[in-house]
Amino acid sequence: MRWNDLIDEKMLMKKKLFFVFWLFMMTLTALAGSKVKVACVGNSVTWGLTIENRETACYPAQLQRLLGKGYEVRNFGHSGATLLRHGHRPYVEQKEYKEALDFKADVVVIHLGLNDTDPRNWPEYAEEFNQDYINLIHSFRKANPKAKIYVCLLTPIFDRHARFESGTRDWQELIQEHVKQIAKAENVGLIDLHTPLYSRPDLFADAIHPNAEGAGIIAQTVFEAITGNYGGLSLMPLYTDGMVLQRGEPILFYGKANGKEQVKVTLAGKTATVEYSDMGRWTATLPKMEAGGPYEAVITAGRKTIKLRDIYVGEVWLCSGQSNMEMPVSATQNAKEDLAEADNQPLLHLFQISALYPTNDIQWSAAVCDSMNRHQSMRIGPWERCSRESLSGFSAVAYHFGKMLADSLKVPIGVICNAVGGTTTESWIDRHTLEWDFPAILRDWYHGDFGMKWARERALRNISASTNPLQRHPYAPAYMFETAMQPLAGYTVKGVVWYQGESNAHNVELHKRLFSLLEKSWRRFLSADVPFYFAQLSSLNRQSWPRFRQSQMVLSQTQPRTWMAVTSDLGDSLDVHYINKAPVGERLALQALHHTYGRSVESEGPFLVQMSKIHGGLRLQFSHAKTLSARKGALCGFEIAGTDGIFYPAQAVISGPDTVDVSCTDKVKEPVNVRYGWQPFTRANLINEQGLPCGTFTTEGFMLVK
Repeated sequence: MRWNDLIDEKMLMKKKLFFVFWLFMMTLTALAGSKVKVACVGNSVTWGLTIENRETACYPAQLQRLLGKGYEVRNFGHSGATLLRHGHRPYVEQKEYKEALDFKADVVVIHLGLNDTDPRNWPEYAEEFNQDYINLIHSFRKANPKAKIYVCLLTPIFDRHARFESGTRDWQELIQEHVKQIAKAENVGLIDLHTPLYSRPDLFADAIHPNAEGAGIIAQTVFEAITGNYGGLSLMPLYTDGMVLQRGEPILFYGKANGKEQVKVTLAGKTATVEYSDMGRWTATLPKMEAGGPYEAVITAGRKTIKLRDIYVGEVWLCSGQSNMEMPVSATQNAKEDLAEADNQPLLHLFQISALYPTNDIQWSAAVCDSMNRHQSMRIGPWERCSRESLSGFSAVAYHFGKMLADSLKVPIGVICNAVGGTTTESWIDRHTLEWDFPAILRDWYHGDFGMKWARERALRNISASTNPLQRHPYAPAYMFETAMQPLAGYTVKGVVWYQGESNAHNVELHKRLFSLLEKSWRRFLSADVPFYFAQLSSLNRQSWPRFRQSQMVLSQTQPRTWMAVTSDLGDSLDVHYINKAPVGERLALQALHHTYGRSVESEGPFLVQMSKIHGGLRLQFSHAKTLSARKGALCGFEIAGTDGIFYPAQAVISGPDTVDVSCTDKVKEPVNVRYGWQPFTRANLINEQGLPCGTFTTEGFMLVK
């Protein structure tokens, strides 16, 4: 054990013993009849600005009701107050500060720093922040040496704030780090008020002050910290009977427990013990394991024990996106065969996160809209062994992907699917990434130009019964990440399979930007090196789709650890939800088997690598093609253009094992460019020896070989 680790362990034990002793003393005080005094120190958020019936609905008032008669909670908030002594309105110069000192509280909860993000404050006096905060803490210790003091990570400031991009966003993030530093240096409690409110912008009408419901969330968070009561032992949603854990990686268990409880996790003869965590959250790490199972896990904390059975170790994959990923096995052309063999897939295990309220062309009730705001819009799990019953409503693409992996790898395969029909790329990107890399898309998405017109209109139709001007919807930026990705927090996956784009095909250039942000967001959340495999859009009579498919091909070549499966040969000209889904999952699995598992399988269709001039036309050379052929009839789908950029249907002939010659001698005398599969619904039919299709492409911008 390193010396720093030893010091940290001793400090953690010291803090735990102090907390237990302090909690014991507070309990004795309450039993003896004298109330435990709690001082809520802060600015307008503590005071309750913008809250109707502030005196009874502000967070200190709600905290009083939670703590009960054994406590006396007082509100010492002052609107506009700064932590900085040289700020424009220093808290230490306000009467509430003097009253708080005179109160001689047993517990002091400090939430200051929001107003220090003002340009009059942080740019001028940032270097004084730590000393000013420490001086404030010392003053309360002097007033009552036995006081338990907590400092708070700041409540959110959202993108609608007038100064968000001019400094407030940046300075708030810096202040959060300073607060963490101060908490550690001064050995005081740290309460995170940011995380529980960060996914609830609907509670902040002016982007900075929470309403009464938001104040209730603050009160609950402070209550848990003061009492150590986090509801007892619990696990994150992915930890259920029948779960599959990723082989070859440290085994992680995540959950919550009461503050004074030690957590013990035992799995397959291995045990991990977790000491007390300041905010009720714990993580247990067990050594990596090889594929196998079933195992049993026992998790204990205090008097509570959780037993998990039928645990397997193998490969875990996340399958996500919109309706073509969501489409269940029962709705596909292979439904009868797939369901008949479902009970004969012992290695395949399924976890579904599905929408409780589909985004059909209907008006939701006010109650459903409220559930959306509270992120209560998904049915989460549990893990199930593949069977006729569990498979019927499960993603067909995800099933065929997982089935091919199970058949090839011969180890347990866990497939998690959280796809929701109609969802946009931006809805799957976390808020922090959007705030820093694309804040404009967060502002009034419903009425702006960033969202696809169809998606915005459908969302407005769904939420039309809501009276909340900040009503949330699954298509809006960050929503799906906050609702369908957060349940996966801490769960190790091998890779991601993605099928989405239909709700962003209106703007190819915008999607390029969003897709790169999606990968950035998910790699920060899941793992820095997690691979992405995605399905190219199929064929459909929508004019922007050829350019979109071409853009997806470019993304697969330029984004790190990203590969694509072509589906343009599988589409339906009139229905975006084509029913032939088995080849999609299988092609994605071939990519994963080759690139992630190193199998010597051909996973790509013909891919253009070189173009050269020939008499009267152009010759195209392809990789991933020992032999080329045309599926179902004569070769078709090629167009050719001259220097004017106007494309005409071309004659195409397979001229060698890996080459195709194209020409249109009557209309294009000096050809310079070729494109393939460029019709929205294309019958382009070039394949390789494995039957894998060539995807949509254009040679515009391609280097011509003389």
